[in-house]
Amino acid sequence: MSSKAYLVLIIAALCWGGNAVAGKLAVGHVSPMVLTFLRWTLAVGIILAISLPQLVRDWPVVKKRLPYFMLLGAVGYTCFNAALYTALRYTSAINVAVIQAGIPMVIFAFNFALFRTRISVGQIIGFVLTMAGIALLASQGNLMSLIHLDMNIGDAIMLIAVLSYAIYTVMLRWKPQVNWRTLMAFPAIAALMSSTPLMLWEVSRDAAVWPDAKGWLITVYTALFASLVAQIFFILGVERIGPNRAGLFINLIPVFGTFLSVLILGETLHPYQIIALLLTLGGIAVAERKKPPLP
Repeated sequence: MSSKAYLVLIIAALCWGGNAVAGKLAVGHVSPMVLTFLRWTLAVGIILAISLPQLVRDWPVVKKRLPYFMLLGAVGYTCFNAALYTALRYTSAINVAVIQAGIPMVIFAFNFALFRTRISVGQIIGFVLTMAGIALLASQGNLMSLIHLDMNIGDAIMLIAVLSYAIYTVMLRWKPQVNWRTLMAFPAIAALMSSTPLMLWEVSRDAAVWPDAKGWLITVYTALFASLVAQIFFILGVERIGPNRAGLFINLIPVFGTFLSVLILGETLHPYQIIALLLTLGGIAVAERKKPPLP
């Protein structure tokens, strides 16, 4: 069971690492809110096509918990992706990928605050190292700039994305007993609904950029891989080993994202980014020495 969970979580992280690169490539080819809206439009169409009979069977359970499913989609899907794509207009794909490494530590903090999950010395050290890496990255190598709030606006927006996905992951603890397709489909519908006013707001500001040929390729990638494959695999991973341990695999996103950014975008690794990445990965390694227990 654990080996299968590791495999699906690694694939999910790879897809999300590519999502940061796709969001950077989208600049000038499709605007953030239009991309978010079209991404979930395609994802909903696909998931409904392959899951409709199952969704009908699970509907009696879903209708009793409908606000829960709507909140999952609005927070974990719409808020996260809208913030991610907006952040990528102001910061690099490498920065976004490494800042995402903060998600597992935020998940752990929520679990500790809400459920009093025990914390080990190794986990405390890992948390400190990871947050040091994020702070170094967000401050662009100058930690003193944080005192003056002199940080990249894109990095600050990305922190909102980190918070939203951590909340989504913790919320999976309360998911009802339904098929994984149902757990994907209804939040995806909620994401489509909640992304619509954001898209209309972007249109009203004359800031909407409708996709060209490259924009459509990016949109299809985000719908198929970053939405469906990654989300489904992450849900399956959480089901098998719990949110705390599954959340740690999100730390693979900066590894995949950094590699793909250099390979595809030709971005340059700055010394502070390398140090931030090493601090983050070092924090993961220390924290993993003692795995958090299943919920």
